[in-house]
Amino acid sequence: MTPPLLAAYGLGVTIAGNQVCSGLDLAILPGQCWAILGRNGAGKTTLLHTLAGLRGPAAGTIELRGKPLATLARRDIARLRGLLLQDDSDAFPATVLESVLVGRHPHLSRWQWESAEDVRIAREALAAADMAGTEARDVRTLSGGERRRVALAALLAQQPHLFLLDEPSSHLDLSHQLMLLERLAAAVRSGDKSLIMVVHDVNLAVRYCDHALLLADGEALAGPAQELFTAERLSAVYRVSLKEVAGPRGNLFAPD
Repeated sequence: MTPPLLAAYGLGVTIAGNQVCSGLDLAILPGQCWAILGRNGAGKTTLLHTLAGLRGPAAGTIELRGKPLATLARRDIARLRGLLLQDDSDAFPATVLESVLVGRHPHLSRWQWESAEDVRIAREALAAADMAGTEARDVRTLSGGERRRVALAALLAQQPHLFLLDEPSSHLDLSHQLMLLERLAAAVRSGDKSLIMVVHDVNLAVRYCDHALLLADGEALAGPAQELFTAERLSAVYRVSLKEVAGPRGNLFAPD
């Protein structure tokens, strides 16, 4: 049997002495889209960074493709998983194309320059993010939404098997939210890929994710979306009364 793309066993995560989760067992299989949901301060980003290998867990182990994350070289990790951070920043001047080509670096040797194939992949990623034609622009001149789409393009150019996304729809207008999440979900379901995203909009999670990880009161509950996306469970997570209403692509949730 093929091992999960990402697995956690007995995972414990803390930040500043506060527990995010404990004893979490998790298996992310190819073709699955996961949502991490919880109130502000629940530890969603901290958990995502721990799963990405940016910080160590307080307890338990994490594996990528059946191998302990702690034993893998950083380049090998970057070839398997791509991470979209919550905020985009540009400390130095660079063109849009140069910024997207950063996504190709895990596939290059230490002193290797980007090839014509790398440039082709980067341009295709920009087109997929609706940023074609901006290759020569300085990224510091972009709007927040445009910069977010460039960051997503860099992630697409990286071509990871596992997408870890921290609020991927932030700064995006409604049309680009739907377009980019549709493309990411389609890429996951058509190949040997998986996706985990921190998301604040419950209905975006319902629309695109088939599994969920709910964080509340220092504990995490993971499972199929059809079991966890209920008015009762989500009301408990967000501490607000929610009701389930019929939508064009399934049920949605609204304040009661």
